[in-house]
Amino acid sequence: MASDVTVPTYAPTGAAVAAYDSYAPNRTEASASGVSWAAVFAGAFATAALSLILLALGAGAGLSSLSPFSGMSATTVGFGALVYLCIAEIISSGVGGYLAGRLRTKWVDIHTDEVYFRDTAHGFIAWCVALVMSAAFLGAAAAGMVGASATANTRAASSSGTASADTAALEANRYYIDSLFRSGKAANSAEDTAAKAEAASVFAHSMANGAVLSPDDRNYVAGLVSASTGLNHSEAETRVTNVYERDLAAVDQARKAVAHSLYWLFVALLLGAFTASFAATMGGHRRDHLPVLRAA
Repeated sequence: MASDVTVPTYAPTGAAVAAYDSYAPNRTEASASGVSWAAVFAGAFATAALSLILLALGAGAGLSSLSPFSGMSATTVGFGALVYLCIAEIISSGVGGYLAGRLRTKWVDIHTDEVYFRDTAHGFIAWCVALVMSAAFLGAAAAGMVGASATANTRAASSSGTASADTAALEANRYYIDSLFRSGKAANSAEDTAAKAEAASVFAHSMANGAVLSPDDRNYVAGLVSASTGLNHSEAETRVTNVYERDLAAVDQARKAVAHSLYWLFVALLLGAFTASFAATMGGHRRDHLPVLRAA
C-alpha cells in the first residue's frame, strides 16, 4: 500500500541568510584590470637593458680571458661563460621583477592570496616581455649581419663567376679539405679549387646522410687526392679516411657543444623566470606594507 511521505525542507532565514551572504563569492567584476601594464613594461625594459649591459660585460671579460697570455683553457672559459649567463639572468630578472611588483597599482579589498598571485604574475609577465624584446633585438641584429655577409659573398661570387653549392660546402670545412690536398708540389689553382669543392661536397653529403663515407665516394675522393698530390691510390684512400674521421669528430663535438649550451640557456632562463616572479612578490609585499603619508 503506497503512502504519500512528505520530506521536510529547511530554508535558511534571518541570521543564516546573512552568514551565507557574507561567505558567498562576489559576483560583480571590478572595473579595473588585474594587470598593471605600466609596471609590467617598466620591469621588462629594466630587465632587457640590464641583460644587454651584463651581456656586454661578460663578452668583454670572455674575450680578455681568451688572450694567449691568460693561460686559461677554452673549456674553463666556456664553463665560466655559462655560469655567468645564469648569474646575469638572475640579476637582471630580479631587478625587473622587483620593479614590476613595486610599481604596480595597489589593489584594495583583495584577498592576500590573490595579491600574491597577481604580483607573481606581474613578475613573470615582465620577464616574458623582456625575453621577447631581447630575442627580437638580437635576432634583428644577427639577421642584419648575416644579410650583409651574404650580400658581400654573393657579389664576390658573381664577380668571379664561381657561385655554387660546392663552394659553400668548401667554406664550411676548409681546414680539413685543405689538409686532404696537402702536397709538396705546386698545383694548378683552378683545378685544385675544383677538386677541393668536389671533395667538400662529398664530405657534406656523407655527413648529412648517415655520417658514413661509402666505398664509391672514398674511392672517388681518393682519386682526386691522388691526382692533386701525387700519392698512390692506397695512400690517398688512407688519408681520405683519416681526414673524414677527424672532420666528423669535429662536427660531432660542435653539435654536442651547441646542445650543452642550449641546455644551460634553458636553465638560465628558468632561473630568470623564477627570480622575476619571486622578486615581484617581494616588491608588491613591500609596497603594500609601506605607511601611507597624507598631507596635513
